[in-house]
Amino acid sequence: MKNCGKKLPPDSEEAMICTFECTFCKDCVEQVLENVCPNCGGGFEKRPVRPRSFLEKNPVSEKVIFKPVDAEKFKIILEKYRDIKPSER
Repeated sequence: MKNCGKKLPPDSEEAMICTFECTFCKDCVEQVLENVCPNCGGGFEKRPVRPRSFLEKNPVSEKVIFKPVDAEKFKIILEKYRDIKPSER
């Protein structure tokens, strides 16, 4: 899932995921989402890079989900969680 449409291939060092594996780029997580997942309210961590040696056996999904954040709906979630550490949400 992406807010800005930036490509985040399996070797991207800019990919961030929440506990439910919603994926956003680092810029969106820091500048737009303020480390609050718009879907679950959780925090984000750097997504691990999938080793190239496993890509043939375990290929990544070709499906890209582009879902820009609805600013009005997200405002409610952001205000609820932004000042609470992810481990305490």
